[in-house]
Amino acid sequence: MRLTLERYVLRHYFKEVLNNANPRLRQLTADRYEFFLEESTGSNNKWSGLEVSVRDRDAGKDRSVHTLSGGETFAASLALALSLGEIIQQQAGGIQIDALFVDEGFGSLDQAALDNALQALQTLEGNSRMAGIISHVTELEERIPDQLKISSDKGHSHVSYQHDFAIN
Repeated sequence: MRLTLERYVLRHYFKEVLNNANPRLRQLTADRYEFFLEESTGSNNKWSGLEVSVRDRDAGKDRSVHTLSGGETFAASLALALSLGEIIQQQAGGIQIDALFVDEGFGSLDQAALDNALQALQTLEGNSRMAGIISHVTELEERIPDQLKISSDKGHSHVSYQHDFAIN
């Protein structure tokens, strides 16, 4: 495959992000999936050379990320977001990314996947980073001790803070 210089550089950094994301993706998917960058493509579109696939250990074959279920796509996206934040901090000379916000996606997870996702987000706290979760999943209310709750009343939004000492 023939790559432009720009695509070659993007590919180099993208491989680094994928390699960094793989341990998290394995954790989030019970060791089922691993990212890799396709080596060749049949098309010559703007994404040529940047196509991501997953190695599916359960099926024993490689798959396009486009075939992942909603919950699997959420896990893959979370692994990539966490990895990208780390890579940026490592290479950007002093830039500190202190927060990650995740908007929805939790509703598509089964219990084990939800546990894994929350565990991955809790690792941010150990690195002095914050994870903000925007969700309507009731179970998250029971598992997250610090919450900003937003409600609407007659066209006005109201914000309240809640801390539950009983939640670990």
